[in-house]
Amino acid sequence: MLEVACGDGANLIPMAYAIPTSEFVGFDLAESPIERGQERIRELGLGNVRLFQGDLMELGAGLGRFDYVVAHGFYAWVPEPVRNRLLALLDEWLTDDGIAFISYNSLPGAYMRTMMREMMRFRTQGMEDLNERVAEGFKFLNFLVEERSAGDAYRTLVEAHLRKMEARHPAVTCHDEMSDAYEPVYFSDFADHARQHGLQYLSEAELPPPPDPSYRAEIQSALKEASGDDLVRKEQMLDFLRMRAYRETLLCRADRQVERGFPVDVFRRLQFASQTTAAPGEGPGATAFVLPGGIRMESNHPGVIALLTQLGEAWPASLGFEELAPLLAGTGLTLNAEGATLLVRLAVAKMIELRAWRAPVSRTVTERPRASAVCRQEARTEANVTSLLHKVVNLGDTRVRGLLGLLDGTRDRKELLVAMKREFAETTPGELEAGLEPGLRRVHAMGILEA
Repeated sequence: MLEVACGDGANLIPMAYAIPTSEFVGFDLAESPIERGQERIRELGLGNVRLFQGDLMELGAGLGRFDYVVAHGFYAWVPEPVRNRLLALLDEWLTDDGIAFISYNSLPGAYMRTMMREMMRFRTQGMEDLNERVAEGFKFLNFLVEERSAGDAYRTLVEAHLRKMEARHPAVTCHDEMSDAYEPVYFSDFADHARQHGLQYLSEAELPPPPDPSYRAEIQSALKEASGDDLVRKEQMLDFLRMRAYRETLLCRADRQVERGFPVDVFRRLQFASQTTAAPGEGPGATAFVLPGGIRMESNHPGVIALLTQLGEAWPASLGFEELAPLLAGTGLTLNAEGATLLVRLAVAKMIELRAWRAPVSRTVTERPRASAVCRQEARTEANVTSLLHKVVNLGDTRVRGLLGLLDGTRDRKELLVAMKREFAETTPGELEAGLEPGLRRVHAMGILEA
């Protein structure tokens, strides 16, 4: 895998640690982030990831060929010659069946972001410090909101977007709103640009969520009439309906045949996981399944109940369908066309995750728990760490961060408590003892403990 504009390797390093049989390469124009990433790699002793300082405009085929190329937060924030060079290089870098991930701000939704950006940049002209510009820009936008009457349409639009911006890390606003280059595009124009460089649209990186208009039969019928079999035209019309402002698009070579839909056999190559917990349902024979964020689904289908129960008990580990088949025997859930459709619906509803690999997570909290060395390294300076499931999770409580640093696989419960008492002398021994098992269960559920 290759990552363009990889920063300090925060995306690549956890993958290289969790997938030691794969190779990872990243480059960035900025020197200091690369140096930070290289230091992390040395400390972790990783030999399958390489970061270097480099300019996209000066690189070529000599870098090698890659199964995956990622350019996140890049395409819409660079001048046109750089965008052209990126797509041209994909032809040299991608293997025959390689996939490129390109994220970008899309129209029409990004018009709102453009307006906010232009107002902030106008107000902060002449200011040098980026953090100061962000703070002053927010102050100015809040002033605009306060001077409009309640219920005013302009105030509602600006305020809704402003609150989202304020909730982000300031560095994101520095990159997205304060950069000199910013070129959001219509999806259809992006797809056409890709075609000019021998690439075609494969899909988005994530399935649309349940409320998406693409799942409504009457909309599908109208889109079919308006766009026929032109997938790009259909997606663009959906973006008008969605007021979509951002895309994470997957591209592949234009000469590859793409099969749309989900053939049944695909599921035999996938792993299934679910973080749901089961509870009594309200309907007759129904069981309710609840995700940590509160999303709830009830079902009285024996196969769905058996599937989600088994996956919930196995979390954060995943199970292949061959492992699940004996547990689903007699429930009516089999790998036929109907079963595959049901699995896709569960994935769309976020009740199950589909994974292409088996993450090296521990299935239980062992006698001497060992946390990912990447997580222990990150927890020294950050509240957010990257799990073995490659998800950014917030540790929150400083005691959980302290506990994580002790989970190197050498300590049992008694030794962990002794070490915790030394590190958190201000906390009573009773509190530490009472919190140990919940803390261990929490980091286990996050996918931080290694098998």
